[in-house]
Parts: sequence; C-alpha cells; structure tokens
Amino acid sequence: MWMSSIKQGGQTGLKTTWSLGKVIFPITLIVFVLQYTPVLPWVMEKISPFMKLLGLSGDAAIPLVLGNFLNLYAGIAGILSLDLTVKEVFIVAVMLSFSHNLLIESTVAAKVGVKIWLIVAVRIGLALISAVVINLLWKGGSEMAQYGMMPPQQAEPDGWGEILLLGLEKAGYGVLQLALIVIPLMIIIQIMKDLGWMEVFSRWLAPATRALGMNANTSTTMVAGLVIGLAYGAGVMIQAVKEDGVSKKDVTLAFIFLVSCHAVVEDTLIFIPLGIPVLPLLIIRLVTAIVLTMIVAFFWNRADAKKERKNHYEQNYNSII
Repeated sequence: MWMSSIKQGGQTGLKTTWSLGKVIFPITLIVFVLQYTPVLPWVMEKISPFMKLLGLSGDAAIPLVLGNFLNLYAGIAGILSLDLTVKEVFIVAVMLSFSHNLLIESTVAAKVGVKIWLIVAVRIGLALISAVVINLLWKGGSEMAQYGMMPPQQAEPDGWGEILLLGLEKAGYGVLQLALIVIPLMIIIQIMKDLGWMEVFSRWLAPATRALGMNANTSTTMVAGLVIGLAYGAGVMIQAVKEDGVSKKDVTLAFIFLVSCHAVVEDTLIFIPLGIPVLPLLIIRLVTAIVLTMIVAFFWNRADAKKERKNHYEQNYNSII
C-alpha cells in the first residue's frame, strides 16, 4: 500500500510541477529582466502621484511595484532600502500582504478554475482600501522606522548576458523549489487519503468551512492555501478540486478567502525585520478574509435561492398549463 501511495502521489506531483512550472518559469524570467529595463521605473513614476492618497511618499511606489510584480521578499527588500515612517511601513506591509506576486499567483489560481480578473480585483481592491482606512484612522506613526536587519547586498549583473543568465537561474530555482515542495506534499496527501485521514480532517474543518458558506470538501484547498500559500499550495489545491469534486462556487469562495489571508505563518513572520507589530497585521488579514468571504457567500446564496424559486415557479406554472 505504501509503495502504491508513494508512486501515485509522486506521479501527481510531477504532473502538477510541470503544469505550474510552465507558468512560473517564463513569468519569473520576464519580470526579472524587466527590472533592468525602463519598464518598471516607468510604472513607478506613473503611480507615484497616487501615493499621497494612500498616506505614502512617492518612494513607497518602489516596494509596492517590486512586491506586486515579483514577491514579498522583493517588496520588503525595497522597503529596507528606503527611509520611511513607521506608519508608511505598516501601510505598505498591509498592502503587500493582500497584494503581492500578482502575475504568478493569479495565473496559478486561474488553473483551479477561478477568474484571473476576480483574483486581481479583490487583491488590489483590498490593498487600496486597507491603505486608505489605515491612513484615515491612524494619526500616529510619524517617527522614522528602525529596521531589524538588512538583506545581504547582491552584486549588480554586468551586461545583458549576466542579466539573462541570472534570470534563467532564478526562474529555474523557482521551479525546483516548487518541485521540492509539491512532490513530497502530494505523496503525503496521497498516503493520508489512502489511510482515510483526509476524511477525518475534513470533518474537523467542516464547521469552519460551512460558517464561511462552503461545503466540507473545500477543507483541503483551504488548508493548502493557508499553510503553504497560493503559488506553492496551488498544486495541492488543483488536485483537491479535481478529486474532491469542489464546486465552482466553493472554490471561488475559498480563493476569495485565501487571496486575503494565505501563507499565514510565512507571510506574517517575514515582516518582523521591518520593526512593525505583526499581530495586528495578521488580525487585519484574518478578519478581512472572514468578513469578505461571508458577505460574498451570503449574496451568492441569496441569488441561488432566488433563481431556484423562479425555476420552481416556472415548473409549477408549466405543469398547470
């Protein structure tokens, strides 16, 4: 039984890695190269005037662009290179916690069956709304931020040959890292399924998923996103959607929750070097995810109930005629 589970899980992991790697590799390479062209500086220049509306200086556009085009690590590296106030750092951190790595995570999410435009709209919308609210409500934080540590400085590549080589290395490492996470996870999950543990786990999480308007079979998708994140958890989520028969409605609700609050351990602890309180950051993400998902589920269920009543009425009317 063990060998059969390992073989089946390994095969699933390899297929998933290949599927996601075809997305992650080219996007990582393209975005890395764009850093050394006028494109990203042009984007930063264009959005700088809007920074004041969010309570930020023009320089804060740098970590926001880096974080959204690349990942949280790039965004945080951008913050550490600037002199910002505590309030500005906290606002940028909250924004990046909602909206980062948009190209890869949104494209990967689409492979589960969720519309890209919905994912992007929710994430950017939450980032902008949170920044405006924090700027209006928080009157303090005007002192300069004291960062806990600085990232190691990397030598700038010399010429387009080195840039392309580093880009290929970074993209390849991204796929390798994906494989090292996804393949063992698929094997573990397959063993858990064969032992019947996944059914028990789903029953434990059923009350929470039902409270958010989803069926119990969405639990594997939710756990993968919460613990691993959208990019690396996508392999598990794709497989869960296929095997567990998760409906389009439930997977959409799950992703609305997860785009607000995913990789809760890593994406929270990563902000510690910025010297900001991370507990409020986690609470903001979690509360936002719960409230937003419950609101969407409420209106979705009302629309479904209204549609069902209409169909029932039409059936009764036709039967009478």
